[in-house]
Amino acid sequence: MKEGNPLINVTKLLTGLQGEGDALRYTPHTGTQPAQGVSEGRGPVVVWNSTRACNLNCLHCYADACSSPASAELSTREAMAMIDDLSRFKVPVLLFSGGEPLMRRDLLPLLRYAKLRGIRTVISTNGTLITSRMAERIKQAGVGYVGISIDGMGSNNDRFRGQSGAYERAIQGIRNCLAQGQKVGLRFTISRHTLADLEQVLNLIEEEQIPRACFYHLVYSGRGQHLQNEDITRQEAREAMDMIVQKTLELYQKGRPAEILTVDNHADGVYLYQWMKERDPLQAKRIFSLLQANGGNRSGVAIGCIDWHGEVYPDQFTRDIRLGSIRERSFSEIWSDLSHPILSGLRDRKPLLAGRCRECHWLALCNGNFRARALATGSFWASDPSCYLTDEEIKAPRPSTEVQADADLLEYH
Repeated sequence: MKEGNPLINVTKLLTGLQGEGDALRYTPHTGTQPAQGVSEGRGPVVVWNSTRACNLNCLHCYADACSSPASAELSTREAMAMIDDLSRFKVPVLLFSGGEPLMRRDLLPLLRYAKLRGIRTVISTNGTLITSRMAERIKQAGVGYVGISIDGMGSNNDRFRGQSGAYERAIQGIRNCLAQGQKVGLRFTISRHTLADLEQVLNLIEEEQIPRACFYHLVYSGRGQHLQNEDITRQEAREAMDMIVQKTLELYQKGRPAEILTVDNHADGVYLYQWMKERDPLQAKRIFSLLQANGGNRSGVAIGCIDWHGEVYPDQFTRDIRLGSIRERSFSEIWSDLSHPILSGLRDRKPLLAGRCRECHWLALCNGNFRARALATGSFWASDPSCYLTDEEIKAPRPSTEVQADADLLEYH
């Protein structure tokens, strides 16, 4: 249920292949976040939880979705006014999420309207409702990308998602999109419940010829808060990254590259850099340069969220931090108003970070990782508990050669 700044394009970092969102992801910017949250003359990527309704009951749902819409969800008219404002604010991408966005009856007209207003549209869905006819209609609406969640193989996915048969319907949803020429990808959340299936899911990408896959780290938000003690260990996170790297390179070497990304843990970028440094120092310097341009987590700057009632948050996971309501003020006004201490803090967060983050050698590449996970452990500005870098790694001195590499290699991308 995510797309935007928290993504790390493993394929690009390892092979240099350009992904569709990389112009947003790896645009150089200054170390201090733009005060108004508008980077390169554009607003943030916006996730819109268009409805709370969902036909599944996933263990990790950050939105705590339910079977029916919430009362007084944004109307079609209100949604169109929101899209108008986002267009004027030069928001590049609007991600329609939920709940399950396909349970919103006016989804297709709103997708078409957003495209007419110059916004790239993305759907984040469980895929079970994408029939052949629905895939055709999504394609006709000009949707840029459809992300479909698969959290394990077969019955394991169905247990995680709370409904028998969900796996087969999701796979069919992917196939239906591919048959229509609709860009589609697979999404997988790494957790204690799903880790054992990671290798099979990586193989599924090749078997089904899925062009894109995103591997998410668990965020402790919504129902995901109850899984906090069931997150994977630091060592397991490193082993999962090794497996993802191996499959990414294998597909590239076979001449069948897929765009493989990881999401919601910027330790991944540092890990990839260190992995490559042992094998190809020049490529490692290029990775370093790209990560520096990316700038790490930019919740509250390059990505924001609006829920089904029009409430605005710094990102889709930080549900305890309300910034305002678009029923009272426009999103562009809320996003540009730095009177909220959390929003202003996120624009220049490094002095506020505590714990391991404060002393971390890699802070310029990570930017403190995910604040929602830190908040779940007690303090918004504390260290992200899912950072799997060792104490030795975060304190290691930075070689002076890397400083020069930053300037020398920006031309790479």
